[in-house]
Amino acid sequence: MDSDRASQKPLPYSNKGDLTRGSVRKHLARLTIPSIWGMLAVIAVQLADTYFIGLMNDTHILAGISLTFPVTMAISHLVFGVNIAMSSVVSRLIGANKHDEAKTVVLHGLMIAFCTSAVIALLCFIFMQPLFNLLGADENSWPTVAAYMPIWLIASVLLAVPVNGNSAIRAGGDTVLPAILMTTTAVVNFVLDPLLIFGLAGFPELGVQGAAVATLISYIFCFALGMYFLIVKKNLVATDGLHLDQFKSSLKRMIVIAIPAGIANIIQPATNAVIIAVLAAHGNAAVAAMGIVSRIEALAMLVIIALALGMAPLVGQNWGANKLGRVHETINNAIGFNFIWSFFVAILLGVFARSIAGEFTDDPAVIEYAALFFWIVPFSYAFGNLVFGWSSIFNAMGMPQRAFFLILMKCIVITIPAIFIGSALYGVTGIFIAIAIANTAAGIFFHVSSWRACKKEEARRIAQNGEPQAA
Repeated sequence: MDSDRASQKPLPYSNKGDLTRGSVRKHLARLTIPSIWGMLAVIAVQLADTYFIGLMNDTHILAGISLTFPVTMAISHLVFGVNIAMSSVVSRLIGANKHDEAKTVVLHGLMIAFCTSAVIALLCFIFMQPLFNLLGADENSWPTVAAYMPIWLIASVLLAVPVNGNSAIRAGGDTVLPAILMTTTAVVNFVLDPLLIFGLAGFPELGVQGAAVATLISYIFCFALGMYFLIVKKNLVATDGLHLDQFKSSLKRMIVIAIPAGIANIIQPATNAVIIAVLAAHGNAAVAAMGIVSRIEALAMLVIIALALGMAPLVGQNWGANKLGRVHETINNAIGFNFIWSFFVAILLGVFARSIAGEFTDDPAVIEYAALFFWIVPFSYAFGNLVFGWSSIFNAMGMPQRAFFLILMKCIVITIPAIFIGSALYGVTGIFIAIAIANTAAGIFFHVSSWRACKKEEARRIAQNGEPQAA
């Protein structure tokens, strides 16, 4: 009885990393809010490069930089699979009070992230010219790509380590330090960009290459500060050796989650590419409108993505601690907030549809298509987000195959055929209706089936480990 009362006491700040005690709702808010500003900081690095390069007033340079975005995003999505694995494995080990084992896994996870990123960067460098030729690079845009990408690829290898470390810190219940790290990195990049691009304050004028060098320097800073946070501030990395005898075990734990999670992260951008290709058959105005709404969607759904990041360690720790009631409470709170936020966004976009689109273009056809999208699709966000939410939950529980299956079915099996049918029947309007129907149908179906799968796995755990701990 005394232990039950003790578990309900507010946790001292230094122990808020223990997500198996205290208010679930407060933990969820505390983990989600810093993730929002951390993600905005990550976006700010790319926006800063684009902004300052745009000031050079050279269309060919701007076109070359635009060509790099799909590649840099694809690399980031692939490596992010390792980050998801880190969060899942470490949070469950912490929940099970296996802290020394968790520190060893973090060490090995950093090594895996570095090596994976290095291999991807090397392959991209070797095949850089044919890859960008395939994307549409010509003699005017290629020099920009050749000047920017090799340096960015080196920077990406360095960034993989602290970003992966951020996942370990979040798994330990702290999202503030990762947000501080990424915000500081963005500030360093923002300050260095104009100095190195335009040669201000005695710095060399490096042009577009200066943007890449600024990113490299900011990522070196991120690497150093990130390791300080991990080793000194959080004591989350084993420092008494490489523990190579346990590396195979760590690799096995990580890779079974990292591979399906990495592929799943690529599926959504690939689905968006198919949607744009189908829209292209209906004219450039429809494609331009999709470009606008995609940017608005990304900002509007930033909160939900941050919620998924914040929810993962909460689910992972309590799943590892066998506190299934707290897992249920976390899921229910997250789903409730998802519906409130998603419908709020849908109403906002619907009411101000034309005004929002008009901020990006004066073309009436583009505005009309964008407004049409905002009137149809956003009201399905609440249901579509359930699929990605459950994917995050299953990854946190250590069931990556089920998480991958949800994304695969929703995007490839349901959405893509639906948009082809919608396009054939009703053109652009049909495509937007198809997206909304796919989001709603997939969300409802997979929400019900995922709860059943969750209950089934819980029954198996109870049969194996005994009754779950009290919340």
